[in-house]
Amino acid sequence: MSSAYITSNSQGQRVPRGLLIMLALLAMSAFVSYVDRSNLSIAASMLKDELGISAAQLGILSSAFFWTYGLAMYGSGWLADRLHVGWVMAGGFFLWSAATLTTGFLHGFTAILLARLVLGVGESVAWPCYSKILAKYFPASRRGFANSMIAIGVALGNIFGALAGGSLMARYGWRSFFIAIGVISLLWLAPWLRWMPRGPGITRKQVSGSGPETRAILKRRAFWGNSAGAFCFAYVLYAAVVWLPFYLMRERHYSMVAMAQIAGAIYTIQALCSLLAGRYADRRAAASGCGNVHRTFMVAGTSVGGTMLFLSTLLPPPLNVCALLVVGACLGVCMANTWSVSQILAGPQAAGRWTGLVNTVSTAAGALVSAVTGYLLGRTGYFFWPFAVTAAIGWTGALCWRFAVGRVQPVAWNQTAVVRFAPVLRTGVATVGD
Repeated sequence: MSSAYITSNSQGQRVPRGLLIMLALLAMSAFVSYVDRSNLSIAASMLKDELGISAAQLGILSSAFFWTYGLAMYGSGWLADRLHVGWVMAGGFFLWSAATLTTGFLHGFTAILLARLVLGVGESVAWPCYSKILAKYFPASRRGFANSMIAIGVALGNIFGALAGGSLMARYGWRSFFIAIGVISLLWLAPWLRWMPRGPGITRKQVSGSGPETRAILKRRAFWGNSAGAFCFAYVLYAAVVWLPFYLMRERHYSMVAMAQIAGAIYTIQALCSLLAGRYADRRAAASGCGNVHRTFMVAGTSVGGTMLFLSTLLPPPLNVCALLVVGACLGVCMANTWSVSQILAGPQAAGRWTGLVNTVSTAAGALVSAVTGYLLGRTGYFFWPFAVTAAIGWTGALCWRFAVGRVQPVAWNQTAVVRFAPVLRTGVATVGD
């Protein structure tokens, strides 16, 4: 069986300008998304003092985003598959940007809680829409690059939060920061409405019907392997991102400035490795005729990333920082490849729902890693055992990626479209911004 989307063309042609502009806008939306979802944690101390809320209420506000984000994920994937994906993305972006803007004007715990819940619903469209768009308009031989650009947007959002968010809030206040980010974010909608994807995409024939039923997705072993592997990767990711500042300052005794510098370096390495890994994966996918290279990167990134995070607890400075930089590199490699696997397996017909379901499972890792790490840290006082568990889960994920996912090629939902890998995009396979 063939294993990608039809784009037979000659060597040396370039990606259409419209697709590059659309991809840049998707990367910008990922940047905005990760700034918006993390800004509350940056403003936590100011918010607590101004509103007089308890630590428990602050914890509820911090976690509220993930409640609706996870619960709405499948519905967002369904909408991305059944409706015009460009308009679904625009609606979700407007919703989450408006929630961020509105938060800057709110003064009560309940009102801010509702805004965070709305933020989660809005942002739940992002990854299903990314996967739907990339699966429909980019051939598998260019998905690594496309996914790496979105991953760079994620990394830059984290860098902005780590290095600039706190200082800007300290200077201008948290309310001004939320309002400014919300207003500036809404400006994204104008170019998106001009350049959002239109047209049938990269298949020669329009696929008949509305794609497989959800139960058909759930019957696939590859889906469950993909979900388990994504869950384990997300556990490593959240362990590194959520707990890194606390770990560096409380256990390794770095100052706030040094912590921010280390975090910025980690996210910079993550962005660079995302780009390099994505481009290399595209070349290997085009040469080999299947997407197994994406699976290989996930095996290596998940296992090595978890292991190096654990080893950082044993190594003295500056070797512990070197280990954390390797963790950043592994996160970048995985971010460029994890959704490529989902997009190839699901194909254009089911990419939205498949990604929504997988992301629902992987989002649960965020709640689990917080509970497990907090419990073990409270019992032992050190990060040795929490990060040892993270390493074990990382190796479990590597096994899932290697043995449960199987060969990375499109699931044969029907036989109406014959597909194969190709090394380049053909100008005109997708109509963008007509």
